[in-house]
Amino acid sequence: MSVRQILAFLSSLAGLGATITATVSNEWRATSQASSVITATWVLQGLWNNCAGNAIGALHCRPHHTILQLEGYIQACKGLMIAAICLGFFGSIFALVGMKCTKIGGTDNSKARVACFAGVNFILSGLCSLSAYSLYAHRISSESFDPMFVLGTALFIGWGGSVLCILGGVILVCSADRHCTEKPSYKSFSNQNHSADRMNGMNLEVHSTTGGRQRRRV
Repeated sequence: MSVRQILAFLSSLAGLGATITATVSNEWRATSQASSVITATWVLQGLWNNCAGNAIGALHCRPHHTILQLEGYIQACKGLMIAAICLGFFGSIFALVGMKCTKIGGTDNSKARVACFAGVNFILSGLCSLSAYSLYAHRISSESFDPMFVLGTALFIGWGGSVLCILGGVILVCSADRHCTEKPSYKSFSNQNHSADRMNGMNLEVHSTTGGRQRRRV
């Protein structure tokens, strides 16, 4: 059980790292205009900057100064990515508390609930980022008529990170549900009954001993 939780946590953590990398990247959209090797130029677009580079190696970036002048889908992608990072961050904290291999979090049942909540956070994080990548790719693909247009590297990194987050969250939720629905074993019941019988026998012996002493005094 703890091995699965560790693998799920590492998968979700890798997905969160990919999500952060994709968010700060400027390669969500890439176009190439190359009349020759020397005059080749590249235009890169991200959520925060627009960049232009050439074959010599010079790269110039300009940030988006005003939020209101941005198109609606870019603002929506920004909000979804920020929400995905926040959910993944809180999911990581709750996963550390809820995993069985850690010493914090209370009893096993409470740790299972916390681990389940962490898994839900990771699933929501993956869905938010996946929606942002899909929305951006669909919008710019439908609007672009440039044959040299390609999807940026950040989208492919982000799609992989979303899958890792969702996969890790599902494993955490399943492991927590299995622990909550797990029935106590027959051995534990027999041990409890045996200990109860021993306590009852000791009480009977004490009562018989005290009763014999009282009769002798009379």
